Amino acid sequence: MSQGLIPATILTGFLGSGKTTLLKRVLTEAHGQKIAVIENEFGEENIDNDILVAESEEQVIQMSNGCICCTIREDLRATLSDLAAKRRKGELTFDRVVIETTGLADPGPVAQTFFMDDEIAEQYLLDSILTLVDAKHASQQLDDRLEARRQVGFADQIFISKSDLVDSDSVDALAHRLKHMNPRAPQRRVHFGEVPLSEVFDLRGFNLNAKLEIDPDFLSAEDDHGHHHHDHDHDHEHGEHCDHPHHHHHDDDVKSFVFRSERPFLPAKLEDFLGTVVQIYGPRMLRYKGVLYMAGTERKVIFQGVHQLMGSDLGPQWAEGEAKQSKMVFIGIDLPRDIFTQGLEQCLA
Repeated sequence: MSQGLIPATILTGFLGSGKTTLLKRVLTEAHGQKIAVIENEFGEENIDNDILVAESEEQVIQMSNGCICCTIREDLRATLSDLAAKRRKGELTFDRVVIETTGLADPGPVAQTFFMDDEIAEQYLLDSILTLVDAKHASQQLDDRLEARRQVGFADQIFISKSDLVDSDSVDALAHRLKHMNPRAPQRRVHFGEVPLSEVFDLRGFNLNAKLEIDPDFLSAEDDHGHHHHDHDHDHEHGEHCDHPHHHHHDDDVKSFVFRSERPFLPAKLEDFLGTVVQIYGPRMLRYKGVLYMAGTERKVIFQGVHQLMGSDLGPQWAEGEAKQSKMVFIGIDLPRDIFTQGLEQCLA
């Protein structure tokens, strides 16, 4: 990690999911690490939206080409800037920052603040978004609240808390539902915040690295159909794998799908297509990532994004004898899978 960048972790999750418990544990356990915590929590009694709007300042920043608007959290930007200044002057010492968001916050603008504001981007490295899900109340919260579903879609790591309070079938059904919404975030069931620090920090969820971790079971279930053209509907493809038919009653608006191809992408076409989709669907695209096989380069191309912010980088060379293929995962709110799939196929050589 480059010297001087302060790693930051966003801790999000539903009210009562145990974020504070997890945080306390991490703070007491952080062996020799000093952690600055930014609390952005509102009491449970004042959850109505008027108060939230009044207390959290969002600001829209336009990129220089004028085409993409990104929302950042101005209150967070000011706090981070202030913390970094005190650290430089030696008034404060800390090794990393944890931002605990409100139970209703959209993690999008919080994450975008780290990329859109130059001053913040030069001082902080956004490590990952951790989402805590309360096993006892999750299914109700996921049914009722888009914010809860968004938090799952954004996650780099999901912790399921309070699983000891419900029967194991219910927890399995919840895990299955979360997996459909976000197949790239590993899930872990935790008790009272007992989590090794190695699973909380330095997860590098926002790094452009050559690993694209999508749960292998999720993929193998999709692979039964042989080709990505056909896996339009999750339910039938998972039907034969599931012991619990009741898994399928949720048709959540936060969904994920995987695209893969063994034909290379034509770079200019792909860039145009992704640019267009991000303009149109960016606000509904939560997280997306891919390892791409591109015509004209011997190296993997890694790309990922949050909402309208997209970045790509050259990765390592394809190894001797490695099968070259592109693999992409998109997580978003009601994204039109067929438009994406057809569009991507038209970018292939």
